[in-house]
Amino acid sequence: MTTATTLAGIRVRRAGERDIAMLAHHRIEMFRDMGQLTEHNERELTRASESFFRVAVDSGEYITWLALGGTPERIIAGAGLWLRSMLPRPAPTGVIEGREALIANVYTEPEWRRRGIAALLMRHVLDYTREHNIPRVLLHASDDGRPLYESMGFVSTNEMRLVASP
Repeated sequence: MTTATTLAGIRVRRAGERDIAMLAHHRIEMFRDMGQLTEHNERELTRASESFFRVAVDSGEYITWLALGGTPERIIAGAGLWLRSMLPRPAPTGVIEGREALIANVYTEPEWRRRGIAALLMRHVLDYTREHNIPRVLLHASDDGRPLYESMGFVSTNEMRLVASP
């Protein structure tokens, strides 16, 4: 069963090759909002992101839903899904294997925030994972995004990260 995936005045579509620059823009702005982007690495991150998206969107490894709104209509938000192979692992119901998905690049333009657009996009993303039997879905939450993800059933895990020095 699919959940409600519409919002008055907002249209959602899948991203394609023509949207590569916007996907990179969302990624840059997301890191800027979280205080993780400096001027000296913005250009390099933009180039690397565009390169990644060009290949991954074309291959179907990365799928993005874009929200469009306003007059004239423009892209106001996006949410991506990076599909990858998963090592088999134990679960309460047995062993899960196959693909897992990492939700990435959830971003809404500042003037469109707090209107339910990120939740709308997340419903599209999660519907896709259910429809394609993807048993494991991960994401990294910003402080601002955490309440939304928790309301959708996401929980904190035991993940740790090694931060290598430059």
